[in-house]
Amino acid sequence: MPRDGTATRTRILDAAEHLVIENGYAATSVDQVLSRSGSSKGAFFHHFSSKQQLARALVDRYVEGDLAQLEGSLEATAHLTDPAERAVAIVRHFEDLGDEIMAAQSNCLYVAVLTERQLVDDGTSDEIVRAVETWRVRIAEVLKEALAATGAHDVDADALADHLFVTFEGAYLLCRSTGDSRHMRTQLATFRRLLQSLLGPTT
Repeated sequence: MPRDGTATRTRILDAAEHLVIENGYAATSVDQVLSRSGSSKGAFFHHFSSKQQLARALVDRYVEGDLAQLEGSLEATAHLTDPAERAVAIVRHFEDLGDEIMAAQSNCLYVAVLTERQLVDDGTSDEIVRAVETWRVRIAEVLKEALAATGAHDVDADALADHLFVTFEGAYLLCRSTGDSRHMRTQLATFRRLLQSLLGPTT
């Protein structure tokens, strides 16, 4: 069976993602990526014309996985007919995935990219903006139904949806700074309890 190079490309992306998350984009060299991935320079430039193109590919892949996780949580709770119950169940679903999320990575690629001015200026971060906006829209859709069903009309669903995203990012920071991955589950559980208090005792 002919090899299409997909495995090599994935290996390079995996190595680069780890290095960029750990050290930052500017501090990550192509040679470091090659060393970690066990790839040749020829293989690298076969798949990526430059380090900048590698960064774009990294962001595209990360966003795709992030949004797939979001949609997976929405699908996993779609059978629940009570809007408030579903809203809480979505957060609990993320909470249950907390250890798995932290086992896969020690930090969020979004933060690593957004702190690099050159990547923001060249448009590499545009996909991250799309991801953030998609999270807001998709989670807010569920929250609006839940808030309406429980009479919590004074709560801004968009802001609450953003707060869930912020909880994820803040938990990454806590986990990384303290070396304790349990903060992800703890912070998501705290958000869930806050949401339950807004929606009332039935949740």
